[in-house]
Amino acid sequence: MSGTSAALKPPADAVAPVRHPDAPAPGELLGAHYEHCFGCGGGQPHGLHLMARAGEGVSVTAEFTVQPAHQGAPGLAHGGVLATALDETLGSLNWLLRTIAVTGRLETDFVRPVPVDTVLHLDARITAVHGRKIYSTATGRIGGPDGPVAVRADALFIEVKVDHFIDNGRPAEIQAAMSDPDQVRRARAFEVNP
Repeated sequence: MSGTSAALKPPADAVAPVRHPDAPAPGELLGAHYEHCFGCGGGQPHGLHLMARAGEGVSVTAEFTVQPAHQGAPGLAHGGVLATALDETLGSLNWLLRTIAVTGRLETDFVRPVPVDTVLHLDARITAVHGRKIYSTATGRIGGPDGPVAVRADALFIEVKVDHFIDNGRPAEIQAAMSDPDQVRRARAFEVNP
C-alpha cells in the first residue's frame, strides 16, 4: 500500500520469512484455530466461517461469503467485517511459520464496496520477520481470485507464548479450549517451535 505507516515497514535488518518444514502443505485446508472464533470458527452462527488454505512459500488463500448478518450499509458488507476477514487471513499465515502471534497493527484500505452474497477471495503473504515481529500484506478481491481488489491491508503480528491467552482470556473459554482435542492437537503442533 502506498500510504503504509512507518510502523508497518520492516526495518532494514529484517529477514525474509522461512516456511517451517512442518508447515501445512500447499493447498491444505488450515481449519479453524478455535471453534468460537468469529473469523474462522464453526461455532459462531454469524461469524465469517473463513476457510484458509496454505499457499506456496509463506502465503495463504482464503474466502468467505458475505452474509446478510455482515452488512453495514443496506446490501453491503460492513467495513469492520471486511477488516476482520483480512485480519483472520493474515493471522492464518502464522501456521506456516509454526508460531503463535497476535495482531499488533492492521491498516486497511477499502477500495470498492462488497455486496452481500459476494464471495471475497483473499490472498496474504508474509513479507519480513524481525525478532518477534512478523510483517505481512493481504488483498481481498471480488468476482474471483483475479477480480478487482475490494480491500487490502498491511499488518504487523507479534509472536507470543500460549501464556498470553491463558493470562488474558476468560477462564471458562480457556478451559473449554484446553479440553477440546482439536485445540490440544494444534497446541502440540507448535511445541516443536522453540
